[in-house]
Amino acid sequence: MAANTGQTGPDDIWLATLQEEVLEPALPIIDPHHHLWVRSGYTYLMPELAADLESGHNIIATVFAECHSMYRKEGPKAERSLGETEFVRGQAAMSASGTFGRAGACDVMFGNVDLTLGSAVEPIIEQHIAASGGRFRGVRISSGWHADEKVGNVTEQPNLLIDPRVSEAAAVLSRMGLSLDCWLYHPQLDEVAQLADAHPALTIILNHVGSPILGGPYRGKSEEVFKDWKAAIIQISRRQNVFVKLGALPIRMPNFGGDRSVPPGSEEVAAAWRPWMETCIEAFGPARSMYESNFPVQKRWCSYQVCWNAFKRISASASASEKADLFAGAAARAYRLENVLKQVHRAPERMNSP
Repeated sequence: MAANTGQTGPDDIWLATLQEEVLEPALPIIDPHHHLWVRSGYTYLMPELAADLESGHNIIATVFAECHSMYRKEGPKAERSLGETEFVRGQAAMSASGTFGRAGACDVMFGNVDLTLGSAVEPIIEQHIAASGGRFRGVRISSGWHADEKVGNVTEQPNLLIDPRVSEAAAVLSRMGLSLDCWLYHPQLDEVAQLADAHPALTIILNHVGSPILGGPYRGKSEEVFKDWKAAIIQISRRQNVFVKLGALPIRMPNFGGDRSVPPGSEEVAAAWRPWMETCIEAFGPARSMYESNFPVQKRWCSYQVCWNAFKRISASASASEKADLFAGAAARAYRLENVLKQVHRAPERMNSP
């Protein structure tokens, strides 16, 4: 069978050909980044997510990441993303019913709001908070842009993250106690540092280890990219209000491709990811670093079971407190999910009570 190298949706049959023993199955995990959608002929909604959550790891909560899913068909353009927030609330209710397993899903979320509206975003954000049933934790801005057309731009505007209108909206988020997820490419990472300096009270979460580009104009220049990316990561990490998500790297694994009958196992995946993730952990520290699944995008290369096993292999030598941060604690602080951790810590007491 041909390897699922990311040109199509996930191949569940291919992924099922590899099953691994789950490492450290009792370790509590908050998955801080996953999507739900119906697109390109592939459906990934609560039943599909629940199946992954029940694959052996101890997932205690998840964070829905905006992905332009289920927007309203009509109405003011700036308010159409409210459809996604309403959709997530419904998916969370499905999870809370217990019908799809014990793992909770969509406990909280971050959505999409047009931050170029500046301070005018506040009433729209208030609508998202109300529509979410208390789950809305922040907004993501996707500002990936590169002058080379070989790099797929996420936005048409360069330097979007440091646009004065976005800074004005960031001030609103900060005042409302909300967070800002940032997805952009590694040559743009200085923009995150500038934004963090301008809004030191705003919690900023850098997505996907800063998305290093290894294709297009950077093909064959992985050592140069790593050097430049690492320098930028170290600079950003000095801003104490910035967290980093560790994941979404298979799409940039230069040695993963071709035909293969069996998907990559966690040892192979961990070896490919380790230099990038260990660099981030060393720079930010476990308290501001969180592993992310990025499913179902990541599912084009490995299963949920393998993905979290790979993370556990990378952090095999970490202390118990460091693992607690990397797999749940950092995410709980960034997305205000401390109550979930408290419930986990109280569970043994309930089990031992008469």
